[in-house]
Amino acid sequence: MSKIEVNTVEPQCGTTLTVGKADTNVAVPSNVIKSNALQASDAGNIIKQCGTTVTLGASGDTIALASGASQTGFGRTGTVDWQTGSIKTALFTATNGEGYFCNTSGGAFTVNLPAGVAGNIVSFSDYNRTFATYNLTISPDGSDKIGGINNYVTLDVDGQAVTFVYVDGTEGWVNIQNAEDTERGNIAFMAATGGTISCTPTCKIHTFTGPGTFCVSAISSVDTNRNKMAYLVLAGGGGGSSDIGGGGGAGGMREGSNDPITPYTASPLAASCSGLTATVASFPITVGAGGAGQTPAPGLGTRGWDSIFDTITSTGGGTNEASLQPGGSGSGKGHRGGTGGTGNTPPVSPAQGKSGGNAPNPDGYAGSGGGGSTACGGSTSGGYSATGGAGGAGATTSITDSPVAYAGGGGGGGFTCGSTASGGTGGGGTGGTGSAANTAATDGLTNQGGGGGGGAYGPSQPGPKSGGLGGSGIVVIRYKRA
Repeated sequence: MSKIEVNTVEPQCGTTLTVGKADTNVAVPSNVIKSNALQASDAGNIIKQCGTTVTLGASGDTIALASGASQTGFGRTGTVDWQTGSIKTALFTATNGEGYFCNTSGGAFTVNLPAGVAGNIVSFSDYNRTFATYNLTISPDGSDKIGGINNYVTLDVDGQAVTFVYVDGTEGWVNIQNAEDTERGNIAFMAATGGTISCTPTCKIHTFTGPGTFCVSAISSVDTNRNKMAYLVLAGGGGGSSDIGGGGGAGGMREGSNDPITPYTASPLAASCSGLTATVASFPITVGAGGAGQTPAPGLGTRGWDSIFDTITSTGGGTNEASLQPGGSGSGKGHRGGTGGTGNTPPVSPAQGKSGGNAPNPDGYAGSGGGGSTACGGSTSGGYSATGGAGGAGATTSITDSPVAYAGGGGGGGFTCGSTASGGTGGGGTGGTGSAANTAATDGLTNQGGGGGGGAYGPSQPGPKSGGLGGSGIVVIRYKRA
């Protein structure tokens, strides 16, 4: 191996000094090259040192790291690393340089800030826009301050996001960025859960046959008409009275329509564009039970129970002929004459039901029919062979996507040779008869809100006969899904 030692090597011609030929590796002892500047062939600086400042690249250049390479020691640029793989739902202590998405939908909680060091930075964001309902509390460490005060801060705006930088002991953590009501993607249709869910090509239907909760988790941000809901709220029917008793009144029936947004064939009770508008919330659903039909004399049945959805309350069907308790629809009057119970009580528009039938003859030996949602109960005349009055007719709606009749009144009870009094269309129970067969009164139909039939009195089986039970109610909600 040859060795040449000289003090200076200079180019023979021009200013370019070539060391080695093409495809030749030139070795440098200890792998050290010392220079104040490294330039590209176009004389642009790649690396340049001036004093203690080292500059990478020249003006207009782009500095790129090789694939798989990483950088260290460059310091922060006023941003955080968002921890997307760890959504926070309970108390924790933040770490410098990190941002957190906080989900308070399960309840409010607190975040502890790290110890304050100048330049530290942390961020927090409302994960699913619930800070207004369930707050996020930001608590400083020890005697550290937030905005110059040693106390906590509450984030209470849906969609809020904040960034804190620790400045010094005077001001402590300073909020350098606050965003409220942050943007989110458009929601095409409302979304909800609860009850038994069924679908048509364009609508979703929630049916509650018992108590439950209708939970709206999202509403449309594209078209507010898509947030309108059609509804049917039907109360429980009243029980029939015994001892030649009047039929129970049907449960109050209220219906709201949003045709043509949620198209279907509604009942006559549904006023045009009378539905409700959804909000993101949970709505308790009450489905009224039917009233009981009693056996011992005087055998007064009991009133049905109310059904409730949001601002809509339908009143249970009337009964108790002694005081003629009013209701959604009124009960029929029993034998010995009198006026039937009042329907649509308390009054709403359109009316939720009709009054019960009368028994005008003081010597009458049959009960009158309970009122239905669209017709009053039938009256009865006097005589030992009188037939009870028919129950008032209910109403038919296709809100469940099939036509169903609801809220028929119960038929009145008979005495000896009278015929069976029919229940009103829509689940009303039939009245009992006192003929040789001594037919028992029947119950109003379940989830159709029908009134129970009035009980009879017959010589071959002396004594009062029980009135029928009222039918339970139902709640149905329908809205656009496509």
